[in-house]
Amino acid sequence: MKRFSTLILLLVATLGTTIATSAQNSKTDYPTTINSGPFKAGHIQGIAVDTEKGYVYYSYTTQLIKTDLKGNIIGSVTGLLGHLGDMDFNKEDGRVYGSLEYKNDAIGKGIMRMEKSSKKLQNAFYIAIFDVDRITRPDMDAEKDGIMTTVYLPTVLNDYLAKVELDGKQVEHRLGCSGIDGVSFGPKFGKKGGKMYLTTSYGIYSDKKRSDNDYQVLLQYDIKNWSKYERPLSQDNMHTNGPEKPNGQYFAFTGNTTYGVQNVEYDEGLNVWWLAVYKGTKAEYPNYSLFAIDGNKKAKKQPLKGVPYIVKGNVVELWNGGGLTHAASGVSGWNFGVGSTGLAELGGGLYYISHNYKVKEGQGSTIRLYRLSNDRSKPFEQVR
Repeated sequence: MKRFSTLILLLVATLGTTIATSAQNSKTDYPTTINSGPFKAGHIQGIAVDTEKGYVYYSYTTQLIKTDLKGNIIGSVTGLLGHLGDMDFNKEDGRVYGSLEYKNDAIGKGIMRMEKSSKKLQNAFYIAIFDVDRITRPDMDAEKDGIMTTVYLPTVLNDYLAKVELDGKQVEHRLGCSGIDGVSFGPKFGKKGGKMYLTTSYGIYSDKKRSDNDYQVLLQYDIKNWSKYERPLSQDNMHTNGPEKPNGQYFAFTGNTTYGVQNVEYDEGLNVWWLAVYKGTKAEYPNYSLFAIDGNKKAKKQPLKGVPYIVKGNVVELWNGGGLTHAASGVSGWNFGVGSTGLAELGGGLYYISHNYKVKEGQGSTIRLYRLSNDRSKPFEQVR
């Protein structure tokens, strides 16, 4: 037992040294801050960075903004009546992929009021794909300018609309699904390198009275043949072309959060998936604002706590990475405070993280440069 404990301590120490070395050796020309906004739009939802060409893409709920690394606006995409969420830049095809949802809940109705639209839109969940090289001027139209296609995700709609039995009662939204938000590219859970999958995470309603909403739900898709599904966006005639099901559905036990994973981001160097959330409110959980999935651990098929209507699910393991561990629940994570409105990995242990703000002129964000922290009790430290 003593020898086993010694090995564990050595492993932890080695991991800490790896993180610290990665952070110390990082060299970059990236500016330490990039100012964005304010814009007359919803708050910033996510960011994506093309590190090779030096562009930053921002989702402001109903519009996409493209800037250079100095914050100069190159172009924008407007005209959306849905919720454009987190995004990621796909190095393989040079396009930006983001979550796009249309629904008649409080979020959807709020967007329609904000956009002063009386349209009646059907529930639909898409991955929006932006041909960002063609975004060259402000106020390009999402429907008319040929810069955007969408792929429909029926699995998300099915869970959103489903009614399930829980504690003898029927409740809406299987697994607490409110749609999708986080988007990132990375390998299959349990692998490093190889085929890259688009990974999107559910938004999950906060509800302290139910037990089936304590997992973060992630879907992985192989997008190699997605061209057969891609269609231009038409908000007057929503299409339903998309893969029948994902290549994998996975569950990360974190305790309930408020609207699920807002931003998911894969770090190839660490082989971890960061999950930035709005804190949950259930007293039995630590309600951290940031979690991470250990990408080195394969998912395990096992029963899901508090989910009586699913026999077994593919459960992925949280990575503590020196973070806090809540003894009662076994949940590991961090109280970090930012990341839920934008988190983009740049390579070499560096990240851009959004600090959003609101003023009378509208919504904006200051993107700040961070590196992996030498202090393993916190995940990142700001580069100044």
